[in-house]
Amino acid sequence: MRNLILSLSNGLHQAVRRIAVLAVCVMFFTVMIQIVARYVFSSPPIWTEDVARYAMVWTGLLGATLSFKTRSDAVLMQSVLPPRPNVLGLVSEAIQSAAVLTFVLPVLYFCFIGLRGGFAKGYLARQSGLTADTLGIPMVWISVSVPLAMIIILLHLAARWAGDQPEAVAQSQLD
Repeated sequence: MRNLILSLSNGLHQAVRRIAVLAVCVMFFTVMIQIVARYVFSSPPIWTEDVARYAMVWTGLLGATLSFKTRSDAVLMQSVLPPRPNVLGLVSEAIQSAAVLTFVLPVLYFCFIGLRGGFAKGYLARQSGLTADTLGIPMVWISVSVPLAMIIILLHLAARWAGDQPEAVAQSQLD
């Protein structure tokens, strides 16, 4: 089970890296199209702003999962409880994990369940009824990035507790 969690976390990390890079490229190219069209042709297309904005949302949320996996995120309590291989280090990891769970679990819950209960009132259900004005796509395709990022972070947290080491992740990125 431990190896399954670690390999799933590492494989997902590599896939998310590729998707995040693609999202950055999409954002860059749409902004460049916007700039050239605005200042050279004085007629910018209206869709470029929305595509760049949605690519930025996906990049930011996927980037959060990448930084969490590599422990490049803002590490809680490290200045107070520096990492040690003893009981104090284990307490520090538990506090960090509790902080992550305190944020991630309610976000996940409210993505699917509304404030008064029921799936029809959850964030994704509310977004499924909306359409992006300029692109004509359902907003749920942009909004699904939120629960997806939270699920990936939970998987990476499970990998941390299964013994995932940030040095191993950094080394696998170099290979």
